[in-house]
Amino acid sequence: MFNEKVFKALADKNRRKIIQLLRREELTAGEIAEQFNISKPAISEHLKILRNADLIDSEREGQFIRYFLNTSILEEVVSFFLAIINKEEE
Repeated sequence: MFNEKVFKALADKNRRKIIQLLRREELTAGEIAEQFNISKPAISEHLKILRNADLIDSEREGQFIRYFLNTSILEEVVSFFLAIINKEEE
């Protein structure tokens, strides 16, 4: 089961946008930063928070690090909300 870090990570609009970008394809931090009007250190901090919440993961590819979604955590979040909507008990 996911933890409260997931909700903290999802609370920020920039992090939600990063998740939307990674939904389409794996990206490097530089490629992600190109989509924002904020500093690269700020992007790095957002990526760190998303990684600590297990919403994204990364893999080194040469000198670059490629980021991608951890879909299993997102599936758990969706299941959590569906259980609330359907009034299911855990």
